[in-house]
Amino acid sequence: MSPNKLRRALRAMRRELKNSPSIFSYDRDGLSTIHNADFMNNPRFQKAMERAAQSDYRYEIEWRIHIATWAAEHCMRLPGDFIECGVNRGFTSSAILDYVQWNKTHGEKNFYLMDTFNGLVDSLVNDRERALGRIEMFKERYTECFDLVKNNFSEFENVTLIRGAIPGTLAQCPAQEIAFMHIDMNCAAPEIAALRHFWPRLTHGAMVILDDYGYRGYQPQKDAMDALGQELNFSILSLPTGGGLIIK
Repeated sequence: MSPNKLRRALRAMRRELKNSPSIFSYDRDGLSTIHNADFMNNPRFQKAMERAAQSDYRYEIEWRIHIATWAAEHCMRLPGDFIECGVNRGFTSSAILDYVQWNKTHGEKNFYLMDTFNGLVDSLVNDRERALGRIEMFKERYTECFDLVKNNFSEFENVTLIRGAIPGTLAQCPAQEIAFMHIDMNCAAPEIAALRHFWPRLTHGAMVILDDYGYRGYQPQKDAMDALGQELNFSILSLPTGGGLIIK
C-alpha cells in the first residue's frame, strides 16, 4: 500500500473509531485513550470543574485539570507558595483552589496570579511565534478581564493578582519559597524569564506545570524550555495532553 493510501486508511479508521462512543474512555483536547479515566466521575473533581467554568467558558480539558489538581494537592504538603504565570480568566487556578479546599487548607500559603489580564504583549512574541500566527490566534480570545478575575477570586483567601507583563512584574511577587507553579503564557520569552527567576526559590519536590510544552504548534516554547533545562539541570516530562511537568 502506498503511503498516501495508508494515510487515508488511517484517517478513515480514526473517524470510524471516533464515531463509536464505546471505544474511548477519553477523547478530547488532543488525547484519545481507551484506558481508565474514572477520575472524571469523582464528585470532588466534578465540583472543581464546575467552579472553573464559573470563571470562563467550560473548556473540555479535564485531563489537564486532573494533572494540575493532582500536582497541586501534592504541593500543598510542601513549604512554599503557589504561583500561576498566565491566568487569563482563571480556569485552571479556580479548579485548583476549589479542589484543594484552599480556604481550609492553605495555612500560611499564598497564591500569586500573574498576568496582563489583557492578552499577549506583541513585543514579547518572537519571530518564529509570529510566523505561527500566535498574535492573531489570541487577539480576540484574550481581552481585558482584570475586574472579572478579581471578582472571580474574591471568595478565596491569600490570593493576590499581580497585573502586568512578565518579566517586568517578576520583582513584584514576594514569594521566597515556592511549592507549585503553573506556566501558560503562550510565548517563550516571558515563560523562560519566569522560570529562570523563580527557579532558585522552588522547594525540594516542588512541581512546575508547563501548559504548552508539547502542544502542537508551540515548538518555540518547547525548544526554549529544553534549552533552559540543560542550563539549570532539570528534565521535563512530556505529557499526553500537550503539557510538560518538572519536579525540582
